[in-house]
Amino acid sequence: MYADRINSLPPYLFAAIDKSKAEAIKKGVDVINLSIGDPDLPTPRHIVDAMKKALDNPAHHRYPSYEGMLSFRTAVAKWYKKTMNVDLSPENEVLTLIGSKEGIAHIPLAFLNPGDVSLVPDPAYPVYNIGSILADGKPYKMPLLAENDFLPDLDAIPATIAKKAKLMFINYPNNPTSATASLKFFEDVVDFANENDIIVIHDNAYSEMTFDGYKAPSFLNVSGAKDVGIEVHSLSKTYNMTGWRLGFAVGNRDILAGLGKVKTNVDSGAFEAVQEAGIAALSGPQDCVREMNRIYKERRDALLVGLKELGLTVREPKATFYVWAHVNGSSSEFAKLLLEKAGIVATPGAGFGEYGEGYVRFALTQTVERINEAVERMHKLDI
Repeated sequence: MYADRINSLPPYLFAAIDKSKAEAIKKGVDVINLSIGDPDLPTPRHIVDAMKKALDNPAHHRYPSYEGMLSFRTAVAKWYKKTMNVDLSPENEVLTLIGSKEGIAHIPLAFLNPGDVSLVPDPAYPVYNIGSILADGKPYKMPLLAENDFLPDLDAIPATIAKKAKLMFINYPNNPTSATASLKFFEDVVDFANENDIIVIHDNAYSEMTFDGYKAPSFLNVSGAKDVGIEVHSLSKTYNMTGWRLGFAVGNRDILAGLGKVKTNVDSGAFEAVQEAGIAALSGPQDCVREMNRIYKERRDALLVGLKELGLTVREPKATFYVWAHVNGSSSEFAKLLLEKAGIVATPGAGFGEYGEGYVRFALTQTVERINEAVERMHKLDI
């Protein structure tokens, strides 16, 4: 019944987790959900108020522009200059997205012919792989290993694969490993892309979610990056707007134009009232972001203490709201044990790819009190 490309897709990881969680709740389990990266903190009030005001404007109730309101794209460009020190033209170097997931999924449709190779990190956000499959491309896994600080080893990619590759996906600060990347790494990526005529897509959704004085660089900070790639960003995590579905892609104007051609044929643009809220988020006070990071740092520290007491191997993340913990044996069995015996939902690393096996991802989307309770429950399991 289904097309081959659909039959080749794995079950979407987080849909399966939601199903397992719902079944546990139905049984009366007091579930502590540390799985999906969906902020529990509310969207800041000034953003909500901007949305309410925009809803009263009937002009926003019509079809929006495909590329996004120029006022929103201008706000993006100013925000990028202020936070990343990257110069962008709002007219042709910024494209509005209905959330970064939508843009990432559509990019392969613009640049992959059937059988073309995309370089995809593993473990990784599943949409890099899924988007490539839906475009009839052939994903090639770039292992993210602890011994390489969870960075892909570009030298390990066979020359024959590199020459066939059309796209490379990278993501730092990283989901699920919470690893970070240096400008030197981005320079190496630019050199690799130039040598092999590859388009680079950098998913930078977690750039503002940082701790301990760390500042995440932009891929576009590197000389020549704009010649070979784009950066995708989202308001979801930075401003607790996951349900609002608003993001943007910036960088190479020709790559953005290709993505834009796909979007004009499959969607009608982001709701303009949401874009008005996005302007308020990007242009307004940023103390809400600092407060959010303070809260996540407290949660991170609480969880790290607990996991280390349990004897799990874990690195202290400088960014994202994820903790990537090494476990003994199957990650799926470990996650199953947590849910069935302790009512804790965590994400098995194998769900992010074969090189995620042996790890479990915890999301810092519960209060310190609930995180401490989760740790107490795990202690009782004698993990």
